[in-house]
Amino acid sequence: MQKDRKITINRAFILQEIQDQSIICVGLVLYGLGWTGFLLPSGITTGGVTGIAAIVFYGTKIPIGITYFCINAVLLLFSIKILGFKFSFRTIFNVIILSVLLSLLHRIFKEPLVKGEPFMDCILGGMLCGAGMGLIFNFNGSTGGTDIIALIINKYRNISIGKGLLICDVIIICSSYIIFQSIEKIVYGLVVEGIMSYTVDVVVRLSNERQSVQFFIFSDKYDEIADTIIQQAHRGCTVLDGIGWYSHKPVKVIMAMVKKNESVTIFRIVKNIDPRAFISQSSVIGIYGEGFQAIK
Repeated sequence: MQKDRKITINRAFILQEIQDQSIICVGLVLYGLGWTGFLLPSGITTGGVTGIAAIVFYGTKIPIGITYFCINAVLLLFSIKILGFKFSFRTIFNVIILSVLLSLLHRIFKEPLVKGEPFMDCILGGMLCGAGMGLIFNFNGSTGGTDIIALIINKYRNISIGKGLLICDVIIICSSYIIFQSIEKIVYGLVVEGIMSYTVDVVVRLSNERQSVQFFIFSDKYDEIADTIIQQAHRGCTVLDGIGWYSHKPVKVIMAMVKKNESVTIFRIVKNIDPRAFISQSSVIGIYGEGFQAIK
């Protein structure tokens, strides 16, 4: 019986991984279209590794996909150590896919989809790239590059992913003046980054830094659920003693505080272990302490 349950959980996990990666691939396509269909043909350089790869392409004609892949190979060494192998494995897979997409789509889109309107290219390209990255982040993926840096910042500091990206990329954009000697290019790049960062925050629902949720989980398998939350979600939890007043029987209640974007992980953990569990989820204004907001 135990073996059958493990097989069921493994199958559910594999199906979930396939579903997640499929949505991540949609995000990668959106990101690639935003870059190659609007930004790159218009000569607009943004931040991140893709922006660096674009600058290299303008100066040396080295394909953007090759430069993007090589730089990410170095950053992934840090990702494996800090963010873990599971995240890094997904990132490696995504970096390969995006490198191929950038190379292929760049051959297709020789001119911007909106000709003669660089500001519209900024808006549309930024929205597509931001929406793509938001989808990727929502399902625990990454496009590599400064995404890795932003996620590391988000892991240790309560700074949204979009703002983390904005800080890293503004520095890169301003540094591009050395190559282009053009204030106009920097302005366009900053506009794109602002749109991208805002779109990312909207998609992953992290525009409010204090947005967190509280879980109360009622289950006979409380010990297994609590252990899995700690091991997989990397969040602490508390097991409370209670009494079911209808049955007058003692019950165990798991209380967990997590960030809103982590709530999907909690639901999946509970569903895989005890589909009959009773769960209460509520939004809280703020959580203060280790791993959340600092007490001021």
